[in-house]
Amino acid sequence: MIIMGEDAQRVKDKDAQEYNISAARAVAESVRSTLGPKGMDKMLVDSMGSVTITNDGVTILQEMDIDNPTAEMIVEVAETQEDEAGDGTTTAVAIAGELLKNAEDLLEQDIHPTAIIKGFNMAADRARREVDDIAERVDATDEELLRKVAETSMTGKSSELDKDVLAQLVVDAVQAVTIEAEDGSHVVDLEFVEIETQTGSSASESELLNGAVIDKDPVNDDMPVEFDSADVLLLNDPVEVEEADADTQVNIDSPDQLQQFLDSEENQLREKVDQIVATGADVVFCQKGIDDLAQYLLAKEGILAVRRTKKSDMGFLQEILGAEIVSDLDAATDAHLGRGSISRDAEAGLFYVEGDDAHGVTILLRGSTEHVVDELERGIQDALDVVSTTAADGRVLAGGGAVEVELASRLRDYADSVSGREQLAVEAFADAVEVVPRVLASNAGLDSIDTLVDLRAAHESGDSRAGLNVFTGDVVDTLDAGVVEPAHSKEQALSSATEAANLVLKIDDIIAAGDLSTSGDEDEEAGGPGGGMGGMGGMGGAM
Repeated sequence: MIIMGEDAQRVKDKDAQEYNISAARAVAESVRSTLGPKGMDKMLVDSMGSVTITNDGVTILQEMDIDNPTAEMIVEVAETQEDEAGDGTTTAVAIAGELLKNAEDLLEQDIHPTAIIKGFNMAADRARREVDDIAERVDATDEELLRKVAETSMTGKSSELDKDVLAQLVVDAVQAVTIEAEDGSHVVDLEFVEIETQTGSSASESELLNGAVIDKDPVNDDMPVEFDSADVLLLNDPVEVEEADADTQVNIDSPDQLQQFLDSEENQLREKVDQIVATGADVVFCQKGIDDLAQYLLAKEGILAVRRTKKSDMGFLQEILGAEIVSDLDAATDAHLGRGSISRDAEAGLFYVEGDDAHGVTILLRGSTEHVVDELERGIQDALDVVSTTAADGRVLAGGGAVEVELASRLRDYADSVSGREQLAVEAFADAVEVVPRVLASNAGLDSIDTLVDLRAAHESGDSRAGLNVFTGDVVDTLDAGVVEPAHSKEQALSSATEAANLVLKIDDIIAAGDLSTSGDEDEEAGGPGGGMGGMGGMGGAM
């Protein structure tokens, strides 16, 4: 009996598990070499020829042309980690890959996937509790420790060379938008931290502004561009001649009628400018267009005007200046105005807008080239996320593989109390967690086995904060050495990796209507050798 189409493909039981595990591990292997301070970068070239050079795990996986359903599940691990914790994406993916590698060994011993999944869940739950026990409690106002968290996040990225300056900018930015809730907890409004980039300078020249940076020019060269204390109008209404709703045709019999028509348009624009003047505004940021005549009239009145301001910039200016965005110029009054100082960097073509009590800051990030600035921005964004997470969560861990080795030791002790085949899964989980120090060592050109032996010995002697100094190869107290990671990021990495690994392990049958890919029929011919299965649905080519 034929129940499936002739193009359908089906993989069952062990073949399905091997196929899924191979695809997931291939993704994990592709980013492992980027982990740690000595991690390498990847050059990613898209179909349009755009080049991205980065060692940011989630960026690499998002830019890769992955065409395999199982592999995309591992990419989701990185995306979830990025959304929830901001950093640790490579760690989460590496642990997920190692969990599946160890699970494959257990499957070959005829241990059922259900037992492995149960054991992994037990181990992950225990690991999260142990992370909370190991974590050091910190105060959200501890500037020195927050700076160490930022520097740890930047180490190994292009921002590392100037991490002293950049880490301080990140900490200052986070503290500027941190508010204390009624229950005493701290809330960080990262949506009020903007990042603007500029090429042609050194990263050490980056700065933090208590306000916004607007990449626009004044609409008229005769307008003033410097104000110590300006009344600012935010306008979402065009300062242009109003057009008729329907198509109209005007018949003119004489030059006088033409002049009357032009005069009426001019009067309409003068009325709009007079309305702006009546509000008392010194500066106008308009989201829509401004007519040439209106530009001249505003300049004559000594008013600075900027048109086509981005919607996101308008919202940010609203917060900084304490202004209201006016959608109908006829209704504008002085009550809608905000107040702040305006300055102009003519060489860079930027306006600096600073409010008196601004709850919003901008990091002006400078770099020598576009590629450098792009990678700097990714590093700064990760640092902002981990510092804000630390400020809100109030827990940190020793980095350099210290927490992973301590977790593995405690999980092995816990495994002794677990009965049944789940005990083997818990031990496999403990081994998988140690992939982090092993990869850190190998990426630094060190012997991963010798390093792991030294780390285990240090932890067995009671030094729970012993981690790897990748620059010297020594085992040190990494918390004292300034290698600090947020506890929430580690908990999220363990959760995401475990759930993804269990999702893959639970699949024992793959039924595909055609090629095992996710890009549709048009890509069938572009699959790997031997069809979808042989090329892992395009995975072989993508890698």
